[in-house]
Amino acid sequence: MTWSILARDEDGVFGVAIASRFFAVGALCVHTRRAVGALSTQALMNPLYGPAGMAQLAAGQSARQVVDALTSVDEGRDQRQLHLLSASGKPAAHTGSACVDWCGHLLFPDFSVAGNMLAGPQVIAATAQAFQQSQGRLLAERLLAAMAAGEAVGGDKRGKQAAALRIHGDEEYPQLDIRVDDHEEPIVELARLYQKSLERYQPFMACLPGRHNPTGLTDRTQIEARIDSFHAQRGGGR
Repeated sequence: MTWSILARDEDGVFGVAIASRFFAVGALCVHTRRAVGALSTQALMNPLYGPAGMAQLAAGQSARQVVDALTSVDEGRDQRQLHLLSASGKPAAHTGSACVDWCGHLLFPDFSVAGNMLAGPQVIAATAQAFQQSQGRLLAERLLAAMAAGEAVGGDKRGKQAAALRIHGDEEYPQLDIRVDDHEEPIVELARLYQKSLERYQPFMACLPGRHNPTGLTDRTQIEARIDSFHAQRGGGR
């Protein structure tokens, strides 16, 4: 069940997008940590991979070492799919021998795509191609375009239900984390929610306490000015 894309931009920001004919796929599959990595556990997912994988990456292990360590001690590994991207270096992946066809993964220098129960290999190929061809756009928009391309050539062979998008920058919390848990067109709805987040949510998040400003902005006039500035820079209104 599921296909997903993990990506890292030149500023070290991680992005993950995922879709599936499975309720609330973004709830337990996706894991990220600032300056450490991004991970997706799929097929017969193992939610324990997330915290353990992030801890092992933070301790200095490579993506390949972490994937091997997680799967080697898991007796259910043949039923699992996992891919992992660290703060530097190539990603790594595992597609278990008992994952349901079509299943597989593609690895690139700064992103990876993996899926199972798909309409065919064209799903992850189209996802990867669309991501590569969208260079110059915002990471979130590249991920949404990539997933839409994968859906257009078949997506999950069982149908559509859920999707999620997460962007994790230089804070302990994600700067964007949105989910569609049950919808007839989850990727379309996810794109709508992303556009809605640009109205106030994303500029407001930049006003919250963070690593470089422990208090954040508390003056509402300043917050509104920051939101107006965000839209002025984007060339659009609220």
